[in-house]
Amino acid sequence: MRSGSNLLEIMSMHLSRRHLIQGAAASAAIAPLAPARAQTPKISVGILNDLTGTYRDTTGPTSIACAKQAVQDFAASVRNIDVEIRTADHQNKPDVGASIARQWFDEGVDVILDVPTSSVALAVAQIARSKDKILLDASATTTALTGSQCSPNTIVWSFDTYMLAVSTGGAMVKMGGKTWYFITADYAFGHSLEEETTKVVLAAGGKVLGRSRYPFPETTDFSSYLQQAQASGAQVLGLANAGLDTENCVKQAHEFGLPESGMRIAPLEMFINDVHALGLKMCQGLYLTASFYWDLNDRTRAFTKRVVQKTPNNWPNQAQASNYGLMFHYLRTVADMGVAEAKKSGRATVERMKRIPTDDDAFGKGYIRADGRGVFPAYLFEVKSPAESKSPWDLYKLRAVTPAEQAVHPLGEGGCPLTHL
Repeated sequence: MRSGSNLLEIMSMHLSRRHLIQGAAASAAIAPLAPARAQTPKISVGILNDLTGTYRDTTGPTSIACAKQAVQDFAASVRNIDVEIRTADHQNKPDVGASIARQWFDEGVDVILDVPTSSVALAVAQIARSKDKILLDASATTTALTGSQCSPNTIVWSFDTYMLAVSTGGAMVKMGGKTWYFITADYAFGHSLEEETTKVVLAAGGKVLGRSRYPFPETTDFSSYLQQAQASGAQVLGLANAGLDTENCVKQAHEFGLPESGMRIAPLEMFINDVHALGLKMCQGLYLTASFYWDLNDRTRAFTKRVVQKTPNNWPNQAQASNYGLMFHYLRTVADMGVAEAKKSGRATVERMKRIPTDDDAFGKGYIRADGRGVFPAYLFEVKSPAESKSPWDLYKLRAVTPAEQAVHPLGEGGCPLTHL
């Protein structure tokens, strides 16, 4: 998709038991509403993410499937709500994302969901605020979204750079990794992840020996940065990136023999999709952090079983599952307020979302703070060896849990003015 005006999909789902029973309703999803339904209030949601680039597999179509699963699951108990879903590719470009967001909101979209790439999410958040609409952020992780650039119209669901730094960075330091070198995506997300992890390292008495910041999203060859990291003599290589960039860094680090030379690789945001793509032989022993894993408990397994019927080759990660959690909680709030009332003001609807406790199959029970940050535990995993894995997506061993209140930055310290209201 090359233009913000193009919509890849428009889908309307009627939330009723009849919808679930009658297969014909699916084929009517893109047809005009019949006269009998024309008066039913309709919620319009735009899912804006990466459908062709670096973050396609870690957001993309599987994020859309998770959001639709929330609509389907919620339909089992709620009637008389229509949900229209639009999707588009922001190409990881803030100007493209902002253009699509502005057009969607002007056309009546109530909520924009997902939005990986922190620079894009920050731009969309400002547009949502100016138009009193809603940004439900599932996958952009800069702490600025709930810190210095927080908005009463934005919610960040289950993870951010603070959580990743405290869990993965903290674990690596405890295991003896006192000296670090960072390879960092040169935009808001990468900077935030590097900065948050640096704080953790320095607070533990460690040192940062150097950093390389590379152009995003056009970099695929990391050899020069890896050579600089190796020359630094650091004990830990911190990867402040995600998606295909992380995969390429891990793969090329092995080609240069960094692990064999004694340098530990710390992927600060690595998804299950990345591990699956690279394989256990290459990833075994890596430590990583996630707020969701499909095999955590009965509820996460049940949720995953429903979703993978639609995405059998790409199981959901924490970002994709966050689309489910956000959509489910938003629909609960709409049902509580009434559709007409929920459409009046994005700010008022977000405020109501903060007052209602969260509970869904992907994340269990939680809540949303005054700054818009969802509060859930963080899980530190070690990647299994090939001999330990029993199936293609059986990839992690749980090593530690960071309680929910400790996994989020202290309220009031992020610079968000909403915490002082």
